[in-house]
Amino acid sequence: MFADVRRVFVFGAVCAAALVGGCSRAAPAAAAPDLAKLPWDSIVRRARGTTVIWRMWRGDPSVNAFVDRWVAPRVLAEYGVTLQAVSGQGSELVDQLTVETQSGAKVGTASLLWINGETFGALRSRQLLAGPWSGVLPAGALVDSASPIISRDFEQDPGGFESPYGTVQMALIHDSARTPQPPRTVDELTHWIRTHPGRFTYDQSFTGITFLKGVMYAQNGGVGTFAGGYDSTTYIAARTRLFAWLDSLKPYLWRKGTQYPADVAAMHRLFANREIDFSLSYNQNEAVTKALQGVLPATSRALVLRDGTLANAHFLGIPANAPNAAGAMIVANFLLSPAAQLEKQRPTVWADGTVLDLARLPAEWRERFDSIVNDPRLVSADTLRRYARPEVSPRYHERLTDDWRRMIR
Repeated sequence: MFADVRRVFVFGAVCAAALVGGCSRAAPAAAAPDLAKLPWDSIVRRARGTTVIWRMWRGDPSVNAFVDRWVAPRVLAEYGVTLQAVSGQGSELVDQLTVETQSGAKVGTASLLWINGETFGALRSRQLLAGPWSGVLPAGALVDSASPIISRDFEQDPGGFESPYGTVQMALIHDSARTPQPPRTVDELTHWIRTHPGRFTYDQSFTGITFLKGVMYAQNGGVGTFAGGYDSTTYIAARTRLFAWLDSLKPYLWRKGTQYPADVAAMHRLFANREIDFSLSYNQNEAVTKALQGVLPATSRALVLRDGTLANAHFLGIPANAPNAAGAMIVANFLLSPAAQLEKQRPTVWADGTVLDLARLPAEWRERFDSIVNDPRLVSADTLRRYARPEVSPRYHERLTDDWRRMIR
């Protein structure tokens, strides 16, 4: 029933987006791969006066403000492109594009997507993404293409179907006033949990599962054990060790492991209310950002475990049925500009990591980035690099999520 309702809703949205010529007969816009063969100034001319609908995660006011109040006005002023960000992430994007395609409409409802990992893999396997196109972006020459975090998306080759625009790294958040000497390894954390019963937990959403995945990797020789694609034998053996660890710690967790916070926001509330002594974030800079916003205590700090912490890049994709691929390419290129990368990395804005190779920037821009990176409240860049580990096949995350919900929750 719900699937039928959703199909009707999406089909109606497709028709609304294709006002001329009828829903199923709407003429497709120029595709991204075809545009990528044109000179950049031709793409700029085609995009002027158009609107780009960007489906993205809208769960953080700081991210929304950066897009709505900083990016959108500048893209409009400089390129004449109207940017409208709407909610959509993960499986929602896959479902939306699948239904649009099955409806027979040649033109979809969105031109730009925020994606990575399993979502990218699902869209590529269903041929729902346009590409290649990202290689034509002028600002792409500044990207740190040598980084294993940026050059691969959960071990998948972006292949020109994605453009990176930010990086993050998994971190624990602690209050430096309450816990001045926090644990730095999985073994130390295990001991800390046992000696501080009821003061630790993890959420049941993406971030919590990523934390558990990092522990699983550390218990089984590091992320390299899992590299090279998904292997069920490797996974089952590793999952057995992880779940045994979780079972042994369950009596010492918050509410003795009978409940888990729904998401990171719930974790932050428990942490700010002093019910637990650690929160989590898949953004190593969020401790400072949320402290500046008053969400977390002013003395909140992040730490990365020395066993290795997962890091990844987030990307932009263009749907195969995008009504405005030219405008989407303009937005993607703008988000790679030093100005946009610097702005979103400010702790007072979003604190999202840059994908640029700072050595390729003029000295004045390097100095501006250095002034942010060297903020003493943040985890140092050297520490982040030392302990960063790339994500591997998204299948490990999918399996762990399903198995945790079935066997632990």
